[in-house]
Amino acid sequence: MRCGAKGVKWGNEVGEELLIVDGYNIINAWPNLIKLKNESFEHARDRLLDIMSDYSGLTGILVIVVFDAHLVKKGTGHKESLGKLQVIFTQEGETADSCIERLVSELPREIRVTVATSDWAQQRLVMGQGALRLSAREFLNIVEETRKQGRIKIRGLHKNNPTVDEVINPETRDILERWRRRK
Repeated sequence: MRCGAKGVKWGNEVGEELLIVDGYNIINAWPNLIKLKNESFEHARDRLLDIMSDYSGLTGILVIVVFDAHLVKKGTGHKESLGKLQVIFTQEGETADSCIERLVSELPREIRVTVATSDWAQQRLVMGQGALRLSAREFLNIVEETRKQGRIKIRGLHKNNPTVDEVINPETRDILERWRRRK
């Protein structure tokens, strides 16, 4: 199974955004993931996927993370779908770069595609195919700002949505508290 847009799930809406992430490039560029990678590559991969899942959830952007498995003997490659997060492991002999290039070239032009990688040659190739590019550092700043805005939004939701304890009348609160203590 060669990497490509076939089998990748995205909406049919014109103007939808798509972010393609060069997984190992980002792991090898973000300080917190480098540190984690030194302990366990698997944990670093899982952490990146957690961060990308959160990012996708906060922004509504479909995210495809491509992991290079070209050195995995007899690796057939596979794709996983986790909501608006797609994960692609390339097959033996196929690099993440070639997979990303193929994805960008096969996707409909109506979809705004951004590729996150610090690989300069990769950036130039995908920009030549009409995609936008983000360096690992730029992408880290965007992710951190998005997470910060998400926390602010959640705090605001809590302020506007008082808890039951804050709105219940004192007599009912006392009755419920007595019931709770009997158990």
